[in-house]
Amino acid sequence: MSLLVGRKDTQISRENAELAIQAGAAGIVVSNHGARQLDYSPATITVLEEVVHTVRGRVPVLVDGGIRRGTDVLKALALGAQAVLVGRPIIYGLAVDGQSGVKKVLDMLNDELELAMSLTGCPSLKDISRSHVQTHY
Repeated sequence: MSLLVGRKDTQISRENAELAIQAGAAGIVVSNHGARQLDYSPATITVLEEVVHTVRGRVPVLVDGGIRRGTDVLKALALGAQAVLVGRPIIYGLAVDGQSGVKKVLDMLNDELELAMSLTGCPSLKDISRSHVQTHY
C-alpha cells in the first residue's frame, strides 16, 4: 500500500497511515509519486518521520521520492524509514548506459552512503539514528 502525501500539513499522512494499518497493510510506502500529479505535494522526507511515529513499528515504512544521493538514504534511514526506493536515478542510468548505467548509479549511491556513514561515525546501518539529522533550527 502506498501512502500518498498530498497536503502541506501532515494530518492526512497520519490519518492515512492509521487507516492503512487498520485495513491490514503489511507495510507503508510514503510517496508523492514524484510530485508529478500534484505540484504542491510536500517532499516525502518532510512527512516521513510523522508517519513513522504514527506507525510505531507495527509495519515497515519505506520512502520513495527525492532519493538522489547516498546522503538522502542516510537521512531517510535516520528519520525512521526501513528502506528507500529509488526510481528516477535508476531510469537516468538506464537511459545513459543500459545495465551498466544502472549498476553505476547503484554503486554511486552505495559509495556515497558508506562515506556519509563513515563521516557520521556509523559503522553499520543499525547505528544510524535520529541524532544524525537536524530538521528544525
